[in-house]
Amino acid sequence: MELRDIEIFLTLAEELHFGRTAERLHITASRVSHAVKKQERQIGAPLFERTSRTVRLTPVGERLYQALRPGYRQIIDGIAEVTASVRDTDGTLTLGSMGPQAWMIDNIVDRFRDRHPAAHLVHRDLNPVDPLTPLRSGEIDVAHLWLPVHEPDITIGPVTHTSPIFLAMAVTHPFADRGSLDLEDYGDLTFVSHRSPLPAAMEEAFQPFRTPSGRPIARGPVVTSWDDQLKAVSTGAAVIACPAEAARFYPWPNLVYLPVRDAPPVTWAFAWLTATPNPLVRTFATQPAPTTP
Repeated sequence: MELRDIEIFLTLAEELHFGRTAERLHITASRVSHAVKKQERQIGAPLFERTSRTVRLTPVGERLYQALRPGYRQIIDGIAEVTASVRDTDGTLTLGSMGPQAWMIDNIVDRFRDRHPAAHLVHRDLNPVDPLTPLRSGEIDVAHLWLPVHEPDITIGPVTHTSPIFLAMAVTHPFADRGSLDLEDYGDLTFVSHRSPLPAAMEEAFQPFRTPSGRPIARGPVVTSWDDQLKAVSTGAAVIACPAEAARFYPWPNLVYLPVRDAPPVTWAFAWLTATPNPLVRTFATQPAPTTP
């Protein structure tokens, strides 16, 4: 079984959707289907149960997933580690982070610069609507992301901190005078939507698709950036879920930020392409996180 086919199988096992798998790996859905059929012929048993609506791992597929994933990670990490071992700790590292999260990791950035003065660290803003594309395109080397990130080509480093979830809404919104909200209230609200390749698991960390009781959660205006989100909210067209730090850094006079009582906090960590050739990535991203400022 070729390494690319293994990557396709692992991705489909996590996404359980041929279209999303193809989008994540930047290939066609037919390429995904062809790889799976080839693997099933080699194994001699179905790996997935497919219907017109669902895709599920068979028991054989689950066993194969558990057997292949550690080995795949070890191969990719091994290549990256050997590559890094022949490089010095000079060169350029480009980091992407989102708005106030840059402040939350400021101590980590400063410590890296102090310990590796020969390295040049470039710090850029990362669009929360589409945070993975710059990483995969090579525009940035390491991204500071919220979890979960279940991408076979991306490695997650140590957790830096967690953020409580708040909802931002217009001061004129009917819910604006409440002291707080809960996840069931989401069923009475309209959230922003997007057309980026953001994985569903990451979107659900902030904006789930159903309430705890199963009610659908509406999506409204399409946004492409953080500024788009704030503008949509300020007009009353939608609300957004955001980390608590946003309330401090974006105190627009026509917005209010309300805590969500039962929403689990969002966890943040550094992430990078597993096969990255830049040795500075692991040097930076695996530093122990200092106390949050």
